[in-house]
Amino acid sequence: MDQLIYQHSQPITLESGVVLPSFHLQYTTYGKLNENKDNVVWVFHALTASSEAADWWPGLVGEGKIFDPENHFIICVNMPGSHYGSTCPLDTNPDKGEPYYHDFPLFTLRDMVQTYQELRAHLGIDKIWLGIGGSMGGMQLLEWAIMEPERFENIIPIGTNAKHSPWGIALNASQRMAIESDCSWKTKSHEAGHNGMKVARSIALLSYRDYTAYNKTQQGFSPDTIDKNVDEQIYRAETYQRYQGEKLARRFNAFSYYALSRSMDSHDVGRNRGSVEQALSLVQAKTLIIGIFTDILFPPDEQLFLAKHIRDAEVHIINSMYGHDGFLLEFEAIDKLITRFLTPKF
Repeated sequence: MDQLIYQHSQPITLESGVVLPSFHLQYTTYGKLNENKDNVVWVFHALTASSEAADWWPGLVGEGKIFDPENHFIICVNMPGSHYGSTCPLDTNPDKGEPYYHDFPLFTLRDMVQTYQELRAHLGIDKIWLGIGGSMGGMQLLEWAIMEPERFENIIPIGTNAKHSPWGIALNASQRMAIESDCSWKTKSHEAGHNGMKVARSIALLSYRDYTAYNKTQQGFSPDTIDKNVDEQIYRAETYQRYQGEKLARRFNAFSYYALSRSMDSHDVGRNRGSVEQALSLVQAKTLIIGIFTDILFPPDEQLFLAKHIRDAEVHIINSMYGHDGFLLEFEAIDKLITRFLTPKF
């Protein structure tokens, strides 16, 4: 594994019209680019993940897995705005000589792909054998496969959509409202909005799982309060929500969380392309679309829509109790679908 920084010293113009004098991307690679440069697997990460794909997708990326460094050159880039090494709100704003904080510009998904295109050219990669990503990662993958249809041989978007839904945007807006309600949010400090982000994460979790999943995994009281008086007992479901908020707060910052949720809301492959349907028809890559039956954030109808408008796309909806989180957890089912998809048919 190699963790690297790509420094782009030329200006980049974002969709908003904002011009950044430069940007940088942290990226992680596994394996080596072969002589023909035809073994590239480009992995796109979701909202709060990092470029270390083997850490958050250990069932698919790594030695002996379907995407194996022995056979593939695997690359995952930390998306702009994120907390893990790429250009982000805590970087210095060259116009002010202090961190961007609240002034960090909006990176749309299309803007993010523009930065990846520069990295691809820097690495001397012409063709990407396979692109794969779930959730927000799948959004980036679709955007790139439309921007440069000839670039990808195979794509596998998982638990994602062509345009972020009003439902998804409302959930993100509620999370940003939680951050805004933190009395520290307006301060220029790396810790601003920290407690609000914990609440935001709790809101997000309700869309990552569903009623059935919580019933199966969060019944009863927290073990260390079972023997206490009834008024001192704490429900397991509550401790789970609090724990997940604290867990994120230990590794992320509210400015990145806020910025990336806005980036997700900008997702619309049809913008300035006539329509979503017309945009999807531009995809040339062989396509496998995977959805999750219990996903209430990106419901299966959204993957069926993708399959309807991407030429000759395959679609499979897997059954999972984990809802949207299934794209991170259902390794065995996803592995089988990918293996079948990549196996030559005679």
